[in-house]
Amino acid sequence: MAPSLLTQEGYDKLKTELEYLLSERRQEVADRLREALDGSPLGVDADVEVEAAKNAQAFVEGRIQYLRSILAQAEIVDDLADTDVVQIGTKVTIESTEKEKETYIVVGRAESDPVEGKISYESPLGNALMGHAKGDKVDVPAPGGVFTVKILKIG
Repeated sequence: MAPSLLTQEGYDKLKTELEYLLSERRQEVADRLREALDGSPLGVDADVEVEAAKNAQAFVEGRIQYLRSILAQAEIVDDLADTDVVQIGTKVTIESTEKEKETYIVVGRAESDPVEGKISYESPLGNALMGHAKGDKVDVPAPGGVFTVKILKIG
């Protein structure tokens, strides 16, 4: 299986989440399920709470399994802030044809979060930017068609 490419920050964040799920959240969900099962005689409301607790438990266990898998296969990408081309871990500022400027950090899939300005190197934009330098115009394939961005700054 291919390694999970992560920045050190991303690795640390996922490891912290896993530790929280194992040490606190798992027990909270188990307590919730126990309370729902021990509650008043089963009625519609009790059935709904039991089902909700079981769903929460399944989510937590699934997330734990996912995080363990990602962390077990993790390959930490060194800090590449001084690079001349876009790579995993670099911060890049681009300008669209509409003159809109956006800044992103290119990261691995497991730590991507577009709201925080972190895009995966596997996303259409991240993939198109990889290996390009300041001043390059890059064509980005997207579901709505190809668009072009210019790299204004790296780092």
